[in-house]
Amino acid sequence: MTTLPMPADLPEPAINPNAQVVLAKRYLQKGPDGEPTEDARSLFWRVATAIAAMEAHYDKSPFTPEALARAFYDLMTGMRFLPNSPTLMNAGAPLGQLAACFVLPVGDSMEEIFDAVKFAALIHKSGGGTGFSFSRLRPKKSRVGSTGGVASGPVSFMRIFNTATEQVKQGGTRRGANMGILRIDHPDILEFITCKERENELQNFNISVALTERFMQAVEKGEDYDLVDPRDKRVVGSQNAAEVFSLLVRKAWESGDPGIVFIDRINRDNPTPALGEIESTNPCGEQPLLPYEACNLGSINLSVFFDPEAEDGIDWKGLTETVHLAVRFLDNVIDASRYPLDQITEMVRANRKIGLGIMGFADLLYLLRIPYDSTEALSLAEKVMETIQGEARSASKTLAAERGPFPAYAESVFGKRNLGPYRNATTTTIAPTGTLSIIAGCSSGIEPLFALAFSRHVMDGEKLVEANPHFVAAMQEAGAYSESLMEEVTRKGSIAHIGMLPEELRDVFVTAMDIEPVWHLKMQAAFQKYTDNAVSKTVNLPNKATKEDIREIYWLAYELGCKGVTVYRDGCKAGQVLCTGEGGQAETGKPQSKVRVRPDIVFGFTQKVKTGLGELYLTVNEVEGKPFEVFATIGKSGRSVTAKAEAIGRLVSLALRSGVDVADIVGQLKGIGGENPVFQKKGLLLSIPDAVSWVLENRYLQGAPIHDDTGNLTHPTCPDCGGELTFEEGCHVCKACGYTKCG
Repeated sequence: MTTLPMPADLPEPAINPNAQVVLAKRYLQKGPDGEPTEDARSLFWRVATAIAAMEAHYDKSPFTPEALARAFYDLMTGMRFLPNSPTLMNAGAPLGQLAACFVLPVGDSMEEIFDAVKFAALIHKSGGGTGFSFSRLRPKKSRVGSTGGVASGPVSFMRIFNTATEQVKQGGTRRGANMGILRIDHPDILEFITCKERENELQNFNISVALTERFMQAVEKGEDYDLVDPRDKRVVGSQNAAEVFSLLVRKAWESGDPGIVFIDRINRDNPTPALGEIESTNPCGEQPLLPYEACNLGSINLSVFFDPEAEDGIDWKGLTETVHLAVRFLDNVIDASRYPLDQITEMVRANRKIGLGIMGFADLLYLLRIPYDSTEALSLAEKVMETIQGEARSASKTLAAERGPFPAYAESVFGKRNLGPYRNATTTTIAPTGTLSIIAGCSSGIEPLFALAFSRHVMDGEKLVEANPHFVAAMQEAGAYSESLMEEVTRKGSIAHIGMLPEELRDVFVTAMDIEPVWHLKMQAAFQKYTDNAVSKTVNLPNKATKEDIREIYWLAYELGCKGVTVYRDGCKAGQVLCTGEGGQAETGKPQSKVRVRPDIVFGFTQKVKTGLGELYLTVNEVEGKPFEVFATIGKSGRSVTAKAEAIGRLVSLALRSGVDVADIVGQLKGIGGENPVFQKKGLLLSIPDAVSWVLENRYLQGAPIHDDTGNLTHPTCPDCGGELTFEEGCHVCKACGYTKCG
């Protein structure tokens, strides 16, 4: 698969055991039997040679492909820089699609809508995620001239996109992910804001509302604002801005959706306005793109550049050299990638956008003993990103001298302002790095750690503790390390509550939930100040956070110059209200006392699950897309086991038909131990009830918290390994195995 033979002296990548598991599961090329046909060393050499081979296209290059391949290999295996996942998966492989994020237009005709559905399926199949603006679609109940009927509106078509996404497995390794955006002045905006309030609705979408400057000014003044029909720009109604803003806040408090983007601010930074207006972003919100644009992303691991001998603890020279090499890498990726649509190839090569970002920032702060929630950390963030942006632009100018500027340069703001030729329309983005940071063995993006230590299941039911190495080293240095301390930290995730530890250590080794929300936002704004595109960051909030807290965060994001913001209140999905009818009134989440009558005909599915007592066949029948009854049978077991399985099924059915929430049922059954636990590819199953809970959880609760048998909130679990999911960078991520709900 590679164009160059592997040198005999090529060193082995220095990766930890957890990274090896993630590489084997998600990144290594596999044969027909599903077994890997390469190891980590050959993976990185495959990628390095495929990207370096593009250097031969340019006569003025100071590198030969052979020399550059070795430099790229050392860059990646030294964990100084990693490209986005599709590049690691597909460079030098038959698929050859190397970009992570795309935006597709959705026009206001049946042909354009279903073209977008088809194009999205092709992108998901190739390993990418898609963003859409549905703002061009005519409002619900508008007259359709060609048929004399009425339009069903943007939200109804989003459901079609969602269903199509569900059916496409991305490249065998990644599940499709979408961003759906609607302008605040669209007449259907209220339906859009509330479209995810029902459990499991539009589960393959993140959604954000595009807020305009005019709307924000109306909120501030308590005025009404206009609703505009996108077909003819005619004002067709109005809403009170403060009331709509309050609805946005309430829905974000309830479920984390929708997020917000400041669309006017995004378009002020559009480098090629002559080519079109930016309408949407990629699934996690950090990459605003024109229709049919894609972007190649990569991240620098800041923790590698800690230098205790340097005056300020950072190897700035090494960081600068890495930025220049990483920009060359990402520009070469554009040439190496085979995009799924001709329109995308044309747009990408016209603008040549790249997005160089960072990971390992929290680790760097730990090493420098700087608290995340401090002005010193904000100053460091600005200095680091100012350096990276400045050097990335310098590297882009160097490439323009070698290769020429990006083809749309003359029409860009750079060309019109005579700012000098650049090879790339944008150079910096701070993207999610959930899986990449596991491979690099560092913290994710600019996020604080979600937990200082956590446990994951391995073979035979054993739990393996994963702890942040900088935290462990600091505890040992302070003479505070002990097994009992690590047990406590693994249980709580944080040391904020451990008063016997020195205050300095408790200030430095903070986690996401220890930090006041305002500091999350200030950190996002500090990085945004020197980022061409946008910043992926989640403002994590405790469960007790109020709607007013979220209102303040949204408003502060606007004032501080962020391009958007995502909030997530811990456990908020478990507290979602139930709704009746289309846009109906909310009810309390208490179970109904009346048992629903079984319809004559119901449809469902049967899943076979391996347990320690034999193969369990679990049939789940549904009514209106939700579980209604369960039948559990187990083959080749004694009467006692068969009776227990039947009893579990009957009781679960009774609970479902009585209105008990699936999350509560899963919370009761999950983790019940048995005499014959079994480890299978989906994780450790302890017993028949544990297996039943696993099926229900993975079918209906992906990304949603559950309640344990005491009614306490627990975090959602990974469908691949059973580890705990955390919400950061706009997505649910498993730190144990690298699973991410956003692809």
